[in-house]
Amino acid sequence: MTKRKRNRFTDWQETAVRELRAVASALPDDFQLLDRPRLVSLGLVQARIRLRTSDLARAPHGLPLQPQEEFLLWIGPNRLSPPLVEVDHDRFLGYPHVLQGRRLCTYLDPAREWNPQRGFASAIDRLHEWLADAAAARFDPDTALFHAVGGILHHTPGTPTIVVRESGKHVKAQPAFLTARSAHRQDLLYGGGHPDQRRTVVFQVSDPLPLGAGTRLHDLLMLLDTTIAPGAFATTPPLPQAAAFLTALAAAASRNPASTPQAFILEIPHPTGGPPHLLAGRVPAAAADELRRSVRSRRDPIININVETLDKQTPVEWCTVSDERDSVTTRRDANRPTNAYRGKTIHIWGCGGLGSWIAEFIARAGARRLILCDPGTVTGGLLVRQDFTEDNIGESKAEALRQRLAAIRDDIVVEAHTSVIPDDLATLLGDTDLIIDTTISRAIGQLLDELATAAGRPLLAQTATDAGTSTLGLLTVSASNNPSGPNTIDQQAGKTVTADGGLEPFHTLWKDVSAQDELIPTRGCSVPTFHGSAADIAAVAASLTSLLGSHLASIEPVSGTHLIGLPHSPAGPFRRFIPAV
Repeated sequence: MTKRKRNRFTDWQETAVRELRAVASALPDDFQLLDRPRLVSLGLVQARIRLRTSDLARAPHGLPLQPQEEFLLWIGPNRLSPPLVEVDHDRFLGYPHVLQGRRLCTYLDPAREWNPQRGFASAIDRLHEWLADAAAARFDPDTALFHAVGGILHHTPGTPTIVVRESGKHVKAQPAFLTARSAHRQDLLYGGGHPDQRRTVVFQVSDPLPLGAGTRLHDLLMLLDTTIAPGAFATTPPLPQAAAFLTALAAAASRNPASTPQAFILEIPHPTGGPPHLLAGRVPAAAADELRRSVRSRRDPIININVETLDKQTPVEWCTVSDERDSVTTRRDANRPTNAYRGKTIHIWGCGGLGSWIAEFIARAGARRLILCDPGTVTGGLLVRQDFTEDNIGESKAEALRQRLAAIRDDIVVEAHTSVIPDDLATLLGDTDLIIDTTISRAIGQLLDELATAAGRPLLAQTATDAGTSTLGLLTVSASNNPSGPNTIDQQAGKTVTADGGLEPFHTLWKDVSAQDELIPTRGCSVPTFHGSAADIAAVAASLTSLLGSHLASIEPVSGTHLIGLPHSPAGPFRRFIPAV
């Protein structure tokens, strides 16, 4: 007869339990381990503990602690994650960083905050610190994770992400549309006329949902009509709204094809005010069809769905919301030099090694309009270091880059010119903030010098890298108040640089290219080019883009030449600015 294998704690769980017992033994008045830890589902070990909290300072709207509090710890099988901490009462419901009223968010970012080298007992110290902050009302409710919906992520695997970029009207139920962009993305729009769109409804919930929104339609309807008064924020009892939501959902479903699921958006108020939190969900096609039948078979003009006739097991599939409304979103590049490109119209002449990368960085930074110029064609060899793909081979560089940038952002305008400069340059100059020349063409440089004398002209810039390694960078800037163009400023800087022995690695930027620095990429009549990898040239382009952004943002116009060297360049990590004379 075979012996049944007994479930056992892992080494990490054994260590955790030993540390808990050691703390209980050392601090019996402050900490108790109340029962014998036991193995439960999913390989977790459950331990009940009691902490003395009578000495923690209290503040209005702080967590309502009793002199002693009990907690459940859920210890995972390894040290990679901190323990989960829960309570088995509802006194903490609705307070910041309390998920669904029970689970305490003691680690907001475990990857950075949880350090298992400090031992499992450090999690108890963390819990005590969390309780001290919560009782003293030091948590910012505005930034509490998903606080309006119980602090939990509502997501069903396999559902698309809903992109929201505009706010609707302040009404209880507003018709809207979901437009499919791909199998994994749909966009919420308030205007019709888009291809592949389906009718939806944006429903304004009257109060937060601190217990979440459930996983079944029946649960959601019950929660919409349930009076929940979070302790941290006094609220008035909500008016019944499940019937109104169901009516709006049925009305939207009746306008969509049969055998399709029905989506909805919930606008859920944040406990402290401000823009609502958004949840996106959908009911399966079978449930949506039942709603359609109810609408079409009614005898009264008013839609009235009997909740009792719905299948109580009907699931709600929750979709991730990419909430990109200006009112709730802070750009990740805010306060960085590249933020100066936002909303600007910029020319990029030359879409090769430096130009293709600079164009992408500026597009991502939020430029309103880009004018790309390059007469060249994408070939396979260019993929080593330029911002193109296999599918672009044979295309115009400018057009291939235009397509790539347009795919990065919906709201950017990108024009492609298969010439060295735009044919309508004189017309475009009046609406231009910056011209960047990446061509290293003497003729283009001389043209920029001519443009520099024009009244009201934009900021002018030239960029270059060295031929031997592509790890050195050159940026010359001519501000709008300087009558000298970047070509002239560059020549002046060259005299200064080549006369300085300390800048010897940069002398090559003003000398004829040596044979050993030139590269002939293919046999035959091939134009010589420079050595360099995508990693090198993209890094140089990124640094030059940031430096140029500083000029664009500057209140005081500054002209001159920047020299930079990557850490592995002949000059080592280097940066120098030479003001224009």
